[in-house]
Amino acid sequence: MFRVGDKIVHPMHGAGIVDEIVERKVNGIVRDYYSLKLPSGDMLVMIPTDTCEAIGVRSILTGDETERVLGEISHLEVQMDTNWNHRYRDNMLRLKSGNLLEVAKVVKGLSGRDSRRGLSTGERKMLHTAKQIMASEIGLAQHISYQEAECRVNQATHA
Repeated sequence: MFRVGDKIVHPMHGAGIVDEIVERKVNGIVRDYYSLKLPSGDMLVMIPTDTCEAIGVRSILTGDETERVLGEISHLEVQMDTNWNHRYRDNMLRLKSGNLLEVAKVVKGLSGRDSRRGLSTGERKMLHTAKQIMASEIGLAQHISYQEAECRVNQATHA
């Protein structure tokens, strides 16, 4: 169980800080929720405490671990299916894994495809989400601003 002040990652929303633990009644069911404050856009995510493991919520990586991921991006070989539906499904599975290196594969693969052919609206949104997930965790882990982390992700992707 996480505590107020812990830095955690939600696979589909990125990293944030547990702002509070609150009891809420939703659809007639009373549950405890983590109130997760995200660094990008001042967004607030409510996560049921009893489903965190199933969702894939985890503690953030260390600064050194995120630096290693950034360093590995230029060496990643990413195979992208030519079929849009298969590519989208594969990338969605990578995002949902909660693994920062898998998210980096989405960023690298879609960035490369964007520079060669352009992206559909759905894939452009997915690329934006993947970058946001990476930047939020890197920023918190390395104690830098979200904007600085975003620049680091972009530099690593285009190196």
